[in-house]
Amino acid sequence: MSLRTPQQPAADIRLPADIDWEMLDKSKFFILGAALFSGVSATLYPVVVLKTRQQVSLTHQSCMSVGVNILRHEGFTGMYRGFGTSLMGTIPARALYMSALEITKSNVGNTAVRLGLSEPVAAAVANAAAGLSASMAAQLVWTPVDVVSQRLMVQGGQGMSQRSTNYTGGIDAFRTIIKTDGLRGLYRGFGMSILTYAPSNALWWASYSMTQRMVWAGLGYCRKREQNKESFAPSSKMVIAVQGLSAAMAGGVSALITTPLDTIKTRLQVLEGKENCRPTINQTIKTLLKEGGWTACYRGLGPRWATMSMSATTMITTYEFLKRMSTKPQEESSQKTN
Repeated sequence: MSLRTPQQPAADIRLPADIDWEMLDKSKFFILGAALFSGVSATLYPVVVLKTRQQVSLTHQSCMSVGVNILRHEGFTGMYRGFGTSLMGTIPARALYMSALEITKSNVGNTAVRLGLSEPVAAAVANAAAGLSASMAAQLVWTPVDVVSQRLMVQGGQGMSQRSTNYTGGIDAFRTIIKTDGLRGLYRGFGMSILTYAPSNALWWASYSMTQRMVWAGLGYCRKREQNKESFAPSSKMVIAVQGLSAAMAGGVSALITTPLDTIKTRLQVLEGKENCRPTINQTIKTLLKEGGWTACYRGLGPRWATMSMSATTMITTYEFLKRMSTKPQEESSQKTN
């Protein structure tokens, strides 16, 4: 997607050329994507477990104490409870996410430019719309996987007496939820997931777009749009460093804003009410406030901040690497475009 137009202002930041959806070899894109992002998920999964345990705990526990308790009572495998289920859902969810992201970004970006928006504004709008649509598409798959994997994550944890059902694995959890709550049990917290992840993704992608421009500007990679004047092209290492830094900054901002929503969502998906009654959003908020005031809504902020920042950095560098690896040969791409 190229957002450059003759109507741009006199000074602009030259960002590395974007790889359009049409330029990608789709089979290579999805196969390599599944492998790369499975590795990323495996690396970051223990931090997700810590975050989930903190959010569900009925008392305040530090990240360190939660980690020590898991290792002491459950061993290292406790850090990977529910990982198999999570991994099975990651592949189709990522496929949906990446497809919606690239298609929306390309279409909205080009439309925004045709409407006369400047490149920076068009890029921010396109990234926000892409993040929103990608998140909503992925949640159709990810919410049921999240419900099952999170219940397995907190199983056997200390200070979580509201969990009354023990599962032998992901399949047993899936069958039990279907039997007791029906299909809607697998989509418990779906509304909160959309409210949490859709704005979070829109905010993250828009922030990433703007932050990347700010970082490049701060490094002096600007140019005047004068006819026939070449600009200095940054090295690939510099590009990766700037992308990683921009992603981490955008992830931190997004985590700070959306953690209360994520805490409520996690509790809705994991905890059970009396006599298996489904807790409501209002009841969950009241319980959190009773347990520790507004600070209870920010339980797990540290691990979530770390997770989102690390995940954002690894995700964007992996994603950009994936796109470069999946680009069609230039001749083939230009033939299909013509």
